[in-house]
Amino acid sequence: MSRYILALDQGTTSSRAIVFDRHGRGVSSAQQEFPQHFPRPGWVEHDPRDLWETTRRTALAAMAEANLTGAGIAALGITNQRETTLLWDRRTGRPLHRAIVWQDRRTADLCAQLRRQGHEPGFRRRTGLVLDPYFSGTKLRWLLDRLPGARRRAERGELAFGTVDTWLLWQLTGGRVHATDVSNASRTLLLDLRTGDWDDRLLRILRIPREVLPAVRSSSEVYGEVSAVPALRGVPIAGIAGDQQAALFGQACWRPGMAKNTYGTGCFLLMHTGERPVVSRHQLLTTIAWKLGGRLEYALEGGVFIGGAVVQWLRDGLGLIARSADIEALAARVPDNGGVYLVPAFAGLGAPHWDAAARGAIIGLTRGSSAAHLARAALESIAYQSADLLRAMEADCGRRLRELRVDGGAVVNNGLMQFQADLLRVPVVRPRTTETTALGAAYLAGLATGYWRDRGEIAHLWQADRTFRARTTAAFSRRQLAEWHRAVARTRS
Repeated sequence: MSRYILALDQGTTSSRAIVFDRHGRGVSSAQQEFPQHFPRPGWVEHDPRDLWETTRRTALAAMAEANLTGAGIAALGITNQRETTLLWDRRTGRPLHRAIVWQDRRTADLCAQLRRQGHEPGFRRRTGLVLDPYFSGTKLRWLLDRLPGARRRAERGELAFGTVDTWLLWQLTGGRVHATDVSNASRTLLLDLRTGDWDDRLLRILRIPREVLPAVRSSSEVYGEVSAVPALRGVPIAGIAGDQQAALFGQACWRPGMAKNTYGTGCFLLMHTGERPVVSRHQLLTTIAWKLGGRLEYALEGGVFIGGAVVQWLRDGLGLIARSADIEALAARVPDNGGVYLVPAFAGLGAPHWDAAARGAIIGLTRGSSAAHLARAALESIAYQSADLLRAMEADCGRRLRELRVDGGAVVNNGLMQFQADLLRVPVVRPRTTETTALGAAYLAGLATGYWRDRGEIAHLWQADRTFRARTTAAFSRRQLAEWHRAVARTRS
């Protein structure tokens, strides 16, 4: 009864480890940042050794903080930044290249070429994704094209491809297990959504040999045991999910129509859609949520490129605030936005627009506009973009949302959460445990090993911290959204 679950959360800028108890409470944690590499404009890379070493060190630090040995860990779960692409030598375990990060845009020309050749409808139909450099398939194609002899070696089975979960699993098991789960595999442009297996037609189009790919497995099962970290030797690795799917699971969004929004540097909104994939008519992504008990479950996903990053811009780019936490007090100095709208299309617009050429704008400025109005407009932009995603999801699914469960660093901002509730006209619910990404990985690992009986037991562990309900009239919210959409239209390409 005194054993715990260890969750490894490998993110884009840092690695984190959290030890959870049987009540889903974090009892210890550790976090470590690692360097980002930008070899050319639009290129983003990580050193694979940094991903592994920071993960290993934070795991040991979290265990030490809780005064635990491996005998006290019932299972280990992994969640990870998705789409980031690695390629390594199966015999030596050495990477052939730095990891190409999900943010990297180097394959934009290849994606455009594939669209010109008429391949996008097929990719969309089979994978639920759009042809965009965001996803792993074209990154892997780039590595096989550019690294001398890589494709021939891949065809001979000498090389291994993986997203970050696969790389960590390989390292933890000393190279014994080369596998991924369906949630991560569904973000590669290579997986058939309906079968949950690699698609030979798509592999031919991208010229990727099957021999380089990991085995695709469910999200909750024992993949192997830790052998490469002495303090954890013998601990079963039993849960894997991409970060956003893990957060959906950690928020207990297990029924069709339930949704969560993660407010981080960007925002990721996922809605559970059941055991059949929903094809979006509004440029959202169809993705596998997880596979449990032999059954695939699906979600719709939309991403906001610039969420909390707009606050960082006010801090670092404009110097309006000294700390990100200061924005709530600054925005509260004015009763409304004063007609000012900030559209943070710094890197284009994501779903439901997918306009890479859009650029940011501040609209509605007058001589009376102040720093407080700009701060309020920045915060509101996060809620407006999320509202647009949610309305698109409701239209695709043909059902209204009953509540939105929220997590991520920005949910501590009560003003933002209240404004989100005003726009959506549904309750916005912040849970007591906001580290839902790591918690989802822990739940998946615990289910596979019997630490928790079933999802019913876990559902009782989820608890709300605060519920935000709409305070404004529906007419007021409609007017605000209409003005926002006028502002967005002015930023389009």
